[in-house]
Amino acid sequence: MNWVHLHLALNHVPVLGALFGALLLAVGLVRRSDELQRVSLWALALLAAVSIPIKFTGDFASDALAAKGGAAAVVAFEPKLLNAHEQAADQATTGVFLLGLMAAAGLFAARGGKPLPKWPVVAALMLALVTFLLMARTANLGGQLRHPEIRGP
Repeated sequence: MNWVHLHLALNHVPVLGALFGALLLAVGLVRRSDELQRVSLWALALLAAVSIPIKFTGDFASDALAAKGGAAAVVAFEPKLLNAHEQAADQATTGVFLLGLMAAAGLFAARGGKPLPKWPVVAALMLALVTFLLMARTANLGGQLRHPEIRGP
C-alpha cells in the first residue's frame, strides 16, 4: 500500500463521518435526547482527530504522484485542478478542526453531569453540515484528478 492508496482509503471517513454525525446530532435535537447529543459530539470530536492523518497522506500522495509522473499528466492537462483540490482540502481540514473544537467545547461545558448547553450542539450541527459540503467538494475535486470523465464542461 502506498501513500496514494492510503489517502484514497482514508478520505471517505470525514466526508461520511461529518454527514452521519450531523444526522445523529439532528435526531438527538429533535428527540431532545441528551445522551444522543453527547454521543454525536464525541463522534464529531473523534472525527477531527481522525482527519489529521488524512491531511498528511494527501501531502505524501501528491509527492508520490509527482515523482511517478501520475499527477504531471493531469497538471499538464489541467494545471489548476491539483491546486483547487489542495485549496479545498485546506478549507475542509479547517472546517473539520473547527467542528472538533466546537464538539469538544460542548462536551467540556457539560462535564461533571451538567446539562448539555444547546448553543454548542446547534453550532456543531451547522459546522458538521458545512464540513460535509467542504469535504464532499474536496473529494469531488480529488476524484477529477484521476477520472476526467467526471469533470464538468
